[in-house]
Amino acid sequence: MSFTDIIQNYSDFDYSSYFSSIKKDDILKVLNKSKLDINDYLALLSPAASECLEEMAQRANRLSIQHFGKTVLLYTPMYLSNYCVNKCLYCSFNAEHNIKRKKLDECEIEKEAISISKTGIKHILLLTGESRQATPVSYILSAVKILKKYFQSISIEIYPLTGEEYRQMVDAGVDGLTIYQEVYDEDIYKKVHVKGPKKDYHFRLKAPERACEQKIRTVNIGALLGLSNWRQEAFITGLHASYLQGAYPDVEVSISLPRIRPHVGRFDDIYPVGDRELVQILLAFKNFIPFGGVTISTREEQAFRDKLVPLGVTKMSAGVMTSVGGHSTKNEETSQFEIGDTRSVEEMKKAIFDIGYQPIFKDWLTL
Repeated sequence: MSFTDIIQNYSDFDYSSYFSSIKKDDILKVLNKSKLDINDYLALLSPAASECLEEMAQRANRLSIQHFGKTVLLYTPMYLSNYCVNKCLYCSFNAEHNIKRKKLDECEIEKEAISISKTGIKHILLLTGESRQATPVSYILSAVKILKKYFQSISIEIYPLTGEEYRQMVDAGVDGLTIYQEVYDEDIYKKVHVKGPKKDYHFRLKAPERACEQKIRTVNIGALLGLSNWRQEAFITGLHASYLQGAYPDVEVSISLPRIRPHVGRFDDIYPVGDRELVQILLAFKNFIPFGGVTISTREEQAFRDKLVPLGVTKMSAGVMTSVGGHSTKNEETSQFEIGDTRSVEEMKKAIFDIGYQPIFKDWLTL
């Protein structure tokens, strides 16, 4: 059974009735359990659970330290290209947006790698827009070959690949995949992905499974918070993570909690997700899957990011530029979105120490 089959079981689920049936006492009973099931997780996303954030935070903190220690892995994204053939209503890279398009050549990739590696970063995340013509698999494999000289771990956040293409990535040295479904609600997915190959909801949904089948080491999934009802999106995200961990126990599974940021173009059909709601999602997930990782990117403001660390954050970006070649050229014209935390790697390192945690630059070595 694939995750496609599982998600169908919840297509007609009455979330409103379930949430209204949950009371504060139910939440406290859930938090006293040694292991939570999927119904417990859904309860922790209810309005009643918002009254128990302190109790949820204490349990999440204890379990996160038990499984990860007081550590946070630092990484940096590198944008290879912003060419894209999709028309996504929430993204600056939308093919119809009149932005400066750029793709790094091999010399520019190496220059960018040298600039990032000087900061001490050992884990890199490669990003592109979706254009198989501008950035074919062969181009990304060539980039990986260059970057292996400078980084111990290379993850990709690109368009969804076939199983054979993920096999090529793993063989080349890619050990991690980040891919967001963006929105699990299939009707909204069709609405916000107006044109391009990204309209194929199910091909994207199955991408993490295809990568897992090819023995990729880590998979990071998530929904772009703000595109749909956050309680439902958070629930399906956790359900997806749980499925992947159960089906592929040799893969390290984590989630991200990205919220929509200002970008080129206008998109007003946003479902607001406040700081308190984001904290509830984080705590519900950590209580449900305490050995699952949580990534918080620089979409969030620095003070808020710092406060999230003890709640179970395991990975954070640092020294971030969302423009193509931004680490070596400071070119802002090609940025994907505005970032909320502009701290350098050194500043992030100090901030994590100040919280009482250990910043980690390398937890993986490819031989």
